[in-house]
Amino acid sequence: MLTAEEIKAIVSSGEGFNVDFKVKVPQKVKELSMSVCSFANAAGGYIILGADDKNNIYGIDIDNKTRSAIQNTIREITPAVYTEIYKVKLNGLDVWVIEVPSGSNKPYVYSGAIYVREGSNTQKLTSANEMREFFEQSGRIHFDEASCKEFNYPDDIDEETFLKFCQQSSINTNISQEQILRSLQIFDKDGIIKKGGVLFFGKKPENYFYQAITRCVRFKGTTKTLIIDDKTYGGSLLNQYIKASKWLQDKMEVAYIIDDMGPHKEKWELPLPALREALINAICHREYYEKGANIMVEVYDDRVVITNPGGLLPIVAENFGEMSMSRNPLVFGLFTRMQIVEKVGSGIRRMSDMMAEVNLPEPIYKTKGFFSITFKRLEQKVSALSKEENIVALTNTQKAILSKIKQNPNISFNELANELDLSKKTINKAFNYLKENNLITRQGSKRKGFWMVLV
Repeated sequence: MLTAEEIKAIVSSGEGFNVDFKVKVPQKVKELSMSVCSFANAAGGYIILGADDKNNIYGIDIDNKTRSAIQNTIREITPAVYTEIYKVKLNGLDVWVIEVPSGSNKPYVYSGAIYVREGSNTQKLTSANEMREFFEQSGRIHFDEASCKEFNYPDDIDEETFLKFCQQSSINTNISQEQILRSLQIFDKDGIIKKGGVLFFGKKPENYFYQAITRCVRFKGTTKTLIIDDKTYGGSLLNQYIKASKWLQDKMEVAYIIDDMGPHKEKWELPLPALREALINAICHREYYEKGANIMVEVYDDRVVITNPGGLLPIVAENFGEMSMSRNPLVFGLFTRMQIVEKVGSGIRRMSDMMAEVNLPEPIYKTKGFFSITFKRLEQKVSALSKEENIVALTNTQKAILSKIKQNPNISFNELANELDLSKKTINKAFNYLKENNLITRQGSKRKGFWMVLV
């Protein structure tokens, strides 16, 4: 049974994989049973009645008739799910809780359909065979929901990742870290941190699961013969996503459309949101039980390939582009809270749409074996656009300098030369190009001023 303090922490953390909020009892009470069914088919969870996901507590009165109606509709779930329904006084108001355990006889069916949790959403399936296939494929327990007894909490928590997560998820950090993590269901019933918690918040999850890394490789040409850049990123999954995204962006060509009437517009050879979508999909949906391979980001002269170990679950493959079901719902839910993962089941369509919007070929999806997404690079590079009116193309050096200035407007030529391993002559030449094309400007004096990026 939750205490008032625990409910406060849950409300503060917002809706997610293990929590559903209802301001009032739905007019169609069966909606509660759908949520109960989805929690039982996942890792369990709580339905909080009398609060919303914007940290507001309204309170609610539930009479015996309404409570009986709720219990009766929950009894229609098969096999039976044994829930607890109770009232907690919070800030002088009554809040009701429906506490749902993770079921041991999955799948659970309500009104002829199966419901599962995907992020903070309840998703409906219609075939018991499909659901059984899913749970058999997942070993009847999701990797990220299993416990990690070896993890040293709290010493091995990445504080920077935790604070960044709270900030982007609008979670009040006045509450203790442990309370927040408990409200996010990061610990199991015995107080041991789950593997999903280690993956998402751990300093070095690869110390516990050596496969939990992202490798980024730039090949010369169109084959794997010659590697010209090779980076492996470990640490928290959020850290891997940020660093791999930055590495991938640095490998893409960009030009700027100069508009005297407004801000300059970036023109990338491939839409960055589509590349980031493919990357976060690989991180969220990869098979972490697969120990023989890593997430791979490969850049060739003619294409970009992002590979996710494990392939698609059979039910997702059958409904490709229309349904999403993560092997790692706890991790998926945490990224959803940060709004890095968007609408469930729409990623494939969004990537295809983003490519079509800039007249680029649709990504090529390989769904058997390992799942991979291939983005074709154009033969005519963005740099060729510099011949067109009002378009300024940048070299990798110029891109790197812009990036460094954005990070530190006070950076000096000497610091740039050292950090980028370039001569002062090369730095000076790049600066002149950026200034001439109105991409940077100097504010203040030469000694006390700073650089401002105009794009």
